[in-house]
Amino acid sequence: MRTAAFALCFLCLGVAALPAAAQRREAQRTEAAPVELRARLRELGIVIGRRTPGKLNAITDVAGVRVGQVTLRKGEGKLEPGQGPVRTGVTAILPHGGDLWREKVPAASWVLNGTGEMTGSIWVDTQGALEVPILLTNTMNVGRVMQGSIKYMLKRYPDIGVADDVVAPLVAECDDSTLNDARGTHVTEDDAVRAIEEAVEGPVAEGDVGAGTGMTAFEFKSGIGTASRVLTAEEGGWTVGVLVNSNMGLREELTVAGAPVGREISDLMPKEVTDGSIVVVVATDAPLDHLKLKRLASKAALGLARTGATSRHGSGDLFLAFSTGNRVPHYPKPLTYKMEVVADTHLNPLFEAVQEATEEAILNALTAARTTEGRDGNTAYALPLDRLSAAVSKYGRKP
Repeated sequence: MRTAAFALCFLCLGVAALPAAAQRREAQRTEAAPVELRARLRELGIVIGRRTPGKLNAITDVAGVRVGQVTLRKGEGKLEPGQGPVRTGVTAILPHGGDLWREKVPAASWVLNGTGEMTGSIWVDTQGALEVPILLTNTMNVGRVMQGSIKYMLKRYPDIGVADDVVAPLVAECDDSTLNDARGTHVTEDDAVRAIEEAVEGPVAEGDVGAGTGMTAFEFKSGIGTASRVLTAEEGGWTVGVLVNSNMGLREELTVAGAPVGREISDLMPKEVTDGSIVVVVATDAPLDHLKLKRLASKAALGLARTGATSRHGSGDLFLAFSTGNRVPHYPKPLTYKMEVVADTHLNPLFEAVQEATEEAILNALTAARTTEGRDGNTAYALPLDRLSAAVSKYGRKP
């Protein structure tokens, strides 16, 4: 009743009479699910940091970046391995809409804690560039999603593995087995291909969608979240965008705008808790090389820390950063190519931007996600937005 009353009040106030952007985000959801009014953090009047977000406050504010998501939600009740219930999906990120194989982008990975997997990251760090779509999914579906990425690449580039190089897919995972039938490996190759082919610019659906469908954070329902920051003209005018798949944290750790929200909301607990993981993807149009992108990726971990999360033994805290500010040719002719790179002395604004955007992306995942009942009645409750606002206000953090 409390949630319903808050939803009615929220609509009356016009704060989330679902604005146009929110309606576009909701339109990206592909599965039938109960209607539960949600909002982004800034729609609640809670502001993170001092820097200005992009128009969409999303990773897609970096020109050319595209996101596609396939959500799988079916069945309920007792777990029947291989049958369901299913609460999972796949999320695809494309750095640009051109020929990624022949026009690679500089990239780098970074690991805070390695109880997780990001396939293809060794090759990314060896060549210092990204040449394939970025795919996010659940742990035991990595193989199928890799095959889907290969299927997409072979269809688009018939010379791969024949007259051209072989391809190394990039797939990063988190464990959704507390809600999902993980043994069923329900994400198919075609789901991965579809997520890539349907990736678009514009608003990004958040919360229990795509790879985030079965994820939890701080023992609330969570999943996909995104945010961005735009530097001033004097700082270069570049954009930093972040997309996360968040699946980590204990309740008492949750901190929002400096307020100990997790200690204020101690009920609505799930039956099961795992160490969890997070995947953070950072995009920027600032011209950076591999080394500077690795430094940028590492700074995103400070945004994670600002939410109160700690890196645990069993967590896979994996980071990837890429720049659209340069192109790396597949086979350069002549033998060299040129890159423009931001000087070390001008990196601080980018570091600050990625910290703020990561923090807000994680919190957007929480405020967007809806209550989800998974296998065996395990329920991940949505963070109650009225109580979130009250807790932040109590500590004087709300503007």
